[in-house]
Amino acid sequence: MTKTTAVTKGISRRSLLKTGAAAAGFAAGSGVITGFPTIWAQNPITLRQFGTGVSNLNAIADKCKEDLGITLEMTATDSDAAAQRAVTQPDSYDIADIEYWILKKVFPSGAIQPMDTSKLKFYDKVVPLFITGKLTPESEIAQGTAPHTVGFVEAQDSKTFAKEPTQWFTMMPTIYNADTLGIRPDLVGRDITSWADILDPAFKGKTSILNIPSIGIMDAAMIMEASGQIKYADKGNMTKEEIDKTIDFLIKTKQAGQFRAFWKSFDESVNLMSSGEVVIQSMWSPAVAAVRSKGIPCVYQPLKEGYRAWGGGLGLASHLEGAKLDAAYEYINWYTSGWVGAYLNRQGYYSAAMQTAKEYMSADEWGYWVEGKPAQGDILAPDGKVMEKAGAVRDGGSFDERMGRVACWNSVMDEDRYMVRRWNEFIAA
Repeated sequence: MTKTTAVTKGISRRSLLKTGAAAAGFAAGSGVITGFPTIWAQNPITLRQFGTGVSNLNAIADKCKEDLGITLEMTATDSDAAAQRAVTQPDSYDIADIEYWILKKVFPSGAIQPMDTSKLKFYDKVVPLFITGKLTPESEIAQGTAPHTVGFVEAQDSKTFAKEPTQWFTMMPTIYNADTLGIRPDLVGRDITSWADILDPAFKGKTSILNIPSIGIMDAAMIMEASGQIKYADKGNMTKEEIDKTIDFLIKTKQAGQFRAFWKSFDESVNLMSSGEVVIQSMWSPAVAAVRSKGIPCVYQPLKEGYRAWGGGLGLASHLEGAKLDAAYEYINWYTSGWVGAYLNRQGYYSAAMQTAKEYMSADEWGYWVEGKPAQGDILAPDGKVMEKAGAVRDGGSFDERMGRVACWNSVMDEDRYMVRRWNEFIAA
């Protein structure tokens, strides 16, 4: 999800160390000082955050500065680059804004330190998907790297994931969604009901899937299973034999001319769809909204097999301590206090602390985005432009209908290296 890099200028790390921030940090940590954000205004702190373009947004950095006095320097990159940077450049960031499947690669390296849940003000407001893996007690736990399976560690110094919730959280969840195929209803010419529809010969040369291996392979798995090519034991953790069968089929399909392109960034997917070069493809919800905002019909199509989900959160770099660590916790508590959650909800994502986000949304916005109700008035995008007209209903319905029908999560498999090697063969074929 590559977008332009957003950097909010602040004081340098070196000049920060010359201020009295360290002393203030000690006092803050000892509980002597209260009344944030006064501390950060008086002793300026800069937090360096990197992650995907979905949530590394200028508006969040601006609001953080306004509310807390903390300067956020944000760098936006794609998922693969984020995974690499998290592990290989742990001193280059303070906050890792990454997806849960990436945690499987990052956490064992020691680049991120566990969070003490007792310091997380809105931990009790986190939706149960991230704690137990179930949205409701009746929900089935989906395949793949479900966030709760990598959400906790046994102890503060542990690098292995816990089987049950503990006091030590790997990340504070912030953003997630249930993904499906985007379609151009004016160009497909029929009802789309299944992931298998992307294979229809009528759409030859007009389809696309995304080229991020850990995510693209899950879309491919949904397509393969829906078309009766294979039944996986676990889509999110394929055997070598299952990987081979999946990639061989993709190569055959590609060579037959079914795919028009493979996209890596949000903008690429928007351009493919709005130009009409592609009529059915892997898509992200805000990309569908971006196409619609140009006056071009585009639908995020619910499919009978369910959704492929992803989730992300904020992780603490292992080098953080003292004032910087206090500021990072303060920032994370601010992030989950409602304003950011409402901002993300308005883009078609979901906030991990839905109840705090609700306080920052109108009843009509909440009804449209979360409850699946028809909009009473025009629905505005975060930038104030009209996104949907009165009467519109969100694709896929309510939060419970969408997140309650997750078939698999983005995943890192045991055979990840082999899968990536074979995926690259497919892209090069």
